[in-house]
Amino acid sequence: MTNPAAPRGAERPPRGVAVWAAFVLLLAAAGTARAQQLEPRAYSPAPIGTNYFGVSYSYSSGDVSLDPSVPIENVQASINGVAPYFGHTFGLLGRLASLGVAVPTAWGTVTGDVMESRRSVERSGFGDPQLRFAVNLTGGPALSLADFLKHKPETTLGASLVVVCPWGQYDDTRLINLGTNRWAAKPELGLSYPMGKWSFELYAGLWVFAENTDFFGGHVRKQDPLAAYQAHLVRTFGRGKWAAFDFTYYSGGATTLDGQRKDDRQDNTRAGLTFAVPVTKHQSLKATYANGVTARIGSKFQTIAVAWQYLWFDPAKRPAGS
Repeated sequence: MTNPAAPRGAERPPRGVAVWAAFVLLLAAAGTARAQQLEPRAYSPAPIGTNYFGVSYSYSSGDVSLDPSVPIENVQASINGVAPYFGHTFGLLGRLASLGVAVPTAWGTVTGDVMESRRSVERSGFGDPQLRFAVNLTGGPALSLADFLKHKPETTLGASLVVVCPWGQYDDTRLINLGTNRWAAKPELGLSYPMGKWSFELYAGLWVFAENTDFFGGHVRKQDPLAAYQAHLVRTFGRGKWAAFDFTYYSGGATTLDGQRKDDRQDNTRAGLTFAVPVTKHQSLKATYANGVTARIGSKFQTIAVAWQYLWFDPAKRPAGS
């Protein structure tokens, strides 16, 4: 019987080695946390001409649930990630819009019991870059800084498109990679409803994936769309200071390898807390804690993240005397 996880024409590897194919995306998924992201205030209004640059660091560790047919148990992973990012806001047909880019780097270890032996694998390097375009469809008009400071909060409905580029570290002779060797995209709608110092946010998105046609020696790996939902309850304490309770649910994403369907559909939830505080006129810090609540297949990680951000405005968009 041919092993579908082995390179064509290569000698069939031992079963204990072949099952590591189940880990192929764990490092990339944990490092970028694309489907599991908790992103409060992703559609919050801002004046046009706002620029922001930052660097985030995250550490994730915990259990991994695999397809029950895979003979590997007690799977644990610990992943570090660093991601510099940049964004800019502008006006588009009278509405607030933004563009952003992030380039992640990750390093970590995945360990599990294969048969009667303990196995581990380590990786480090660049992950797949991520691009994001967002625009407010209702509410959130394009305003200068002076007009924005006088504008009262209002209900907004935004739309965004995230594109993940297959430019991260990838080697088709390795079972585990930081890059995914495929394009991915997530269209999303985001609703924000202000209630005084509180606001409620609800997002609904769908990850869609291109094929990886060079999976471990030329095999074809496909993945079904993955639905991702987020809810956030945000409390503001003053200009630039806020906290949020975060929740996400994602479902779907079953895969096939050379046409053979796998029992790896995801049906997972995560919850977390986020707190942001300004430290200078232009700089701020944000801290996040998140934990997996349930996980049918995939990671049930505990994640701690911190981010530093520097914000400035285009000179032409600043009011006189600011």
